[in-house]
Amino acid sequence: MTPNLARLLKISLNNATIPSDWKRTTVVPTYKRGNRSAVSNYRPISLTSVVCKQLEHAIAGYLRQVWDKNDWLYEGQHGFRLGYSCESQVITVCQDIMDSLDEGVGIDAIIIDFSKAFNLVPHDQVLPNWRPPAWIQG
Repeated sequence: MTPNLARLLKISLNNATIPSDWKRTTVVPTYKRGNRSAVSNYRPISLTSVVCKQLEHAIAGYLRQVWDKNDWLYEGQHGFRLGYSCESQVITVCQDIMDSLDEGVGIDAIIIDFSKAFNLVPHDQVLPNWRPPAWIQG
């Protein structure tokens, strides 16, 4: 199966196309907590093509290698990097604050809460023909 999958992915990359079946997504509302009749207590889970996920994984792996090899990522970038995490980001920020306090330098901070950001994006402007499912619209 692996050689056939590799061939299929290679054809897709060489033609710079993705079959429409790979782009299909089934969105399933998954209960989080609280009142089961409140739409806000569900989160969308997207079920997508496993083959497309493999293609994305291969491309992402290649890009990470190129970025690492050429030292293109900013050292403060912690998201989506091997060996980095939310915890390493918090530790870095705390260390920067402590260093600034030790040096007597002023600190300015802007805190942004991106919770439920997907629901706040004007989807009609980002993707003009896309409409969120009724259960997201509330």
